[in-house]
Amino acid sequence: MILTVTPNPSLDRTYELPGLTRGAVLRAAADRVDPGGKGVNVSRAVAAAGHRTVAVAPTGGPEGALLTRLLGDLGIEAAGVPVAGNTRVNVTLVEPDGTLTKVNAAGPELSPTEAEDVLEAVRAHAPAADWIACCGSLPRGLPPRWYAELVERSHRAGARIALDTSGAALIAALEQRPDVVKPNVQELAEAVGRPLSTVGDALKAAEELRGRGAQSVLASLGADGQLLVEASGAYFATAPVAVVRSNVGAGDASLAGFLTAGGRGPKALASAVAHGAAAVQLAGSLMPAPADLDPASVVLSGDVPLDRALTEPAL
Repeated sequence: MILTVTPNPSLDRTYELPGLTRGAVLRAAADRVDPGGKGVNVSRAVAAAGHRTVAVAPTGGPEGALLTRLLGDLGIEAAGVPVAGNTRVNVTLVEPDGTLTKVNAAGPELSPTEAEDVLEAVRAHAPAADWIACCGSLPRGLPPRWYAELVERSHRAGARIALDTSGAALIAALEQRPDVVKPNVQELAEAVGRPLSTVGDALKAAEELRGRGAQSVLASLGADGQLLVEASGAYFATAPVAVVRSNVGAGDASLAGFLTAGGRGPKALASAVAHGAAAVQLAGSLMPAPADLDPASVVLSGDVPLDRALTEPAL
């Protein structure tokens, strides 16, 4: 069972447009609403793969009620924590060439009591979890050390933690030695305080995060692939993508593929890359099902191409 924690969940509304013109009245060619937030997306991908998952998230107002219902419709056990503020609604505009314009709302401000209630919900469900995936930015009201507190408490309970966040929250959590951290290339560069131009630069940055506490680093390098750095060594994998339809949630799908394949080693990396490549070819924030995956297309190597230049991230 994969337990996910999303401190700032959302409803994600996606509109596919024939074109985006400022100041015009636009008619969508298609639209959809999905439960959103990075941890929620991980749960959606885990459920789509046929595994059990429980999603812990603060929920408030009619938006929170709809989020809970949509999760249930997908076969996800929703462990909603009631909060006073309304769950946020994010909007994504998709153009025919795959260009995305995304508007993310701030979300509710959590009180200290509500923040503790979320930690308590994690504690209650942790004993049944193979992994706890803690994902996304922190909402207003939670200090940067909130994830560090969650990692510390979860480790005391014997749970394994995968952390997908950035900035001060990531830096603060490293000292608690999360089992996996999953930055994209921009977040990795921010964490080490320097630009990353090649895969070799990303490898050095990942090794630095391990030196600061992360037990392993799963780094998304966008269209250039993914990099796994752990105690057993460094591994690199890529997969071809014919058409990028939407990259919303692709990193979350990758993390789900990694964890459901065991969360360590080249086999798990290959699963992560297959899930991410499938996700970018789906509309909106749809998560890939097993039929969408093409594991045979993944090229896995223990020889990291250190000199390969990094391009604009797509995964």
